[in-house]
Parts: sequence; C-alpha cells; structure tokens
Amino acid sequence: MRCIVEERAVELGRYIVENGATVRTAAKQFGISKSTVHTDVSRRLAKLNPLLFEEVRAVLEVNKAQRHIRGGLATKEKYKSNQ
Repeated sequence: MRCIVEERAVELGRYIVENGATVRTAAKQFGISKSTVHTDVSRRLAKLNPLLFEEVRAVLEVNKAQRHIRGGLATKEKYKSNQ
C-alpha cells in the first residue's frame, strides 16, 4: 500500500508540472480528493523527490496568484450566459 501512495505522489507531481495543473484539475484527473492531492504533493513528495517538489510548488504558487483572476472570469461568464 505504501508504494502505491508514493507512486501516486510522484505521478501527481509530474502531472502538475507538465500541465501547469491546479490541485482541483489534478484531483479530477486522478479521481481523488483535493485534500489528498495537496497532502501528496506538499508532504509526501517533499520527502520522496525534493527537486520535483520545488517544481510543483512553483506551479502551485503561480496558480494561487492567478486564482482571483480565474474566479472573476468564471463569474463574468456565469452572468454573461444568464442574459
């Protein structure tokens, strides 16, 4: 069981880096919860693969900085389609 979780953490990290994915997108892709993705890439991956962890952290920081923009665009689209 332990090996599967560790493999998943590395796969999640690679997916996030390669696709610039958000935690939510990665969770949907892998069929797991956002909390699990966050735990895997922030705790487990740091111990398993520190270099990949740093790359993932950089992508997630960019996503975090842009989330208010994405939220605003989603709201704009929502109200645009209701008219």
